Amino acid sequence: MSNPLTELLTERDYLLADGATGTNMMAMGLPAGQAADLWNLDAPEKVTRLHNNFLEAGADILLTNTFSSNQYRLCLDNAQHLTTDINVAAARLARSAGESAGRPVIVAGSMGPSGELMEPHGTMDHDAAVAAFTEQANALAEGGVDILWIETIFAFDELLAAVTAAASTGLPVASTMTFDTAGRTMMGNTPEQASAYMASTLPPLVAYGANCGAGPSMLVDTISKFSRCAAEDDIIIAKGNCGIPQSIGGEIVYSGDDETMWRYARLVRDCGARIIGGCCGTTPARLKTIATALKDYTPGNTPDEATIEAALGPIQKSKKRSKRGNPRKNT
Repeated sequence: MSNPLTELLTERDYLLADGATGTNMMAMGLPAGQAADLWNLDAPEKVTRLHNNFLEAGADILLTNTFSSNQYRLCLDNAQHLTTDINVAAARLARSAGESAGRPVIVAGSMGPSGELMEPHGTMDHDAAVAAFTEQANALAEGGVDILWIETIFAFDELLAAVTAAASTGLPVASTMTFDTAGRTMMGNTPEQASAYMASTLPPLVAYGANCGAGPSMLVDTISKFSRCAAEDDIIIAKGNCGIPQSIGGEIVYSGDDETMWRYARLVRDCGARIIGGCCGTTPARLKTIATALKDYTPGNTPDEATIEAALGPIQKSKKRSKRGNPRKNT
């Protein structure tokens, strides 16, 4: 199916996605614990500034500031009644920034997890999840996004609900899952299982892959496993964190430097990823490093674990998340 994303990829070997939202907005003054999504209404000029900074770094894909903009997550700020307004506003902000870039820019409507667990592990059933995601997807479509981008999902049943809802808009859909528990999702699924599930069970995706996780080395390892399962024309997404989060002086700082992100970018390109960006901790400056690393780069062979660890350090094995996930994971 023809769509702006795949059309642009007929002209280019890869596209650069943007970087982090939450950590960058905290650096811009977002209070700790407050949803970045509220800035779409309360401080739109700051959202636009971040989009423009990513565009200046070379981003071809802008994700809307709507990671937590479903009714379940917004209720944590008593803002669930603003679900439609927040999503429409965010889409229009990203659309406006993209149109001012003077070059093709894909606007992707970010949809993060609900923050709830599906039955039988939790109380949310399939219909309720689909309804919540449909409300968000319809609002993003109304705001003018090119594609719906479901990210940081760790459970197949929630992924099915989100993709079903997104596909109902008629827009193309992409999705990334997160693998941060010994190379698996929080629910225990491997990248190989995720690849098979995405190919056989979900409505068709225009692109898929992984984001976030337990550091660049695990993200690269995950993408290498996706690539080994992928069909020849599959579009793989890699959007890794800028190192490992560390608490320094009471603040969360990501350990990755320019060299880390340079190596990460080239390794995921070696794995066959055609959409590459950054997740938590990735500033516009670090995204520029990724852009520079990829320019005129000729991909090599898919790296094995030893090659990945030699470049980026040990493939981390992190602890499981809490049962509700992380309601403020938009970093």
